[in-house]
Amino acid sequence: MSAARQRNAVAVGGGTGLPSVIRCLLDLGYSTSAVVTMADDGGSSGMLRRQLGMLPPGDIRNCLVAMADDDANLISQLFQYRFPHGEGLAGHALGNLVIAALADLTGSFPAAIEAVEGYLHARGHVLPSTLADVELHGVDRAGATLSGQAKLATNPEALARVRLQPARPLAYPPVLDAIRAADVIVIGPGSLYTSLIPNFLVDGISRALHDSTATRVYVCNVANMRGEVEVALGRAGRRGGVTHGDTIGAKAGVKLRQSRRSSGATPPYPSFRYRTRLGSTSPRRLRLASS
Repeated sequence: MSAARQRNAVAVGGGTGLPSVIRCLLDLGYSTSAVVTMADDGGSSGMLRRQLGMLPPGDIRNCLVAMADDDANLISQLFQYRFPHGEGLAGHALGNLVIAALADLTGSFPAAIEAVEGYLHARGHVLPSTLADVELHGVDRAGATLSGQAKLATNPEALARVRLQPARPLAYPPVLDAIRAADVIVIGPGSLYTSLIPNFLVDGISRALHDSTATRVYVCNVANMRGEVEVALGRAGRRGGVTHGDTIGAKAGVKLRQSRRSSGATPPYPSFRYRTRLGSTSPRRLRLASS
């Protein structure tokens, strides 16, 4: 009797929610790839981008640690260690500096990621959505124009639309391969405009998702972040200039919302119940909890 075929999953996003999805998919037995936005320009990642001209390592680092064979061991803790003080060091995560050094030594950001996957005995692969040096720009519902992911993420006014500069950067080819091979594609959780949509503004990713036969799952945020949840669930239409209805390129087969019975969950990481089995024998609970 032939062995059961390995099931493949892709998790798309950025920010703090993606690592929790990665852990869930790995626990369910999926061969998992994470597709991470490259628009981050805040904090340690932003400093390294400006000073070294590299791609942002922060979300990549978090996903790599989530995929580690043991994300509680000393090496994983070292990668997450953040310097509390020190001139030139304060605010930097050690893992970001390691990735920066490896990218310089190897001459390749993907090679640096691959090296860290080896150090952490990662159980999957972390893929930047693009290798282009992109900047996120947007317009809020009051008509104000903003530049930079960090400014967009903290803008008090709800956002209406975003774009990448340069427009339509090429997708990192392994991302398209992973989407084509996927049985399940999970989008989110995360900020719709600053963590999710930037991935689909990369040339080829939206089309690959549209053409995919995989089960597509959208994980909706527990909190309505300045109008984002109503947009994601299709309740906003084009009100207020919202124009990203077709950006992602395919309708999700499953939308996840916070369970009313998610006792014990700590906001903003609630538990969600999803209505697809994702290959398991019974409905499972996707717990988006910090660890």
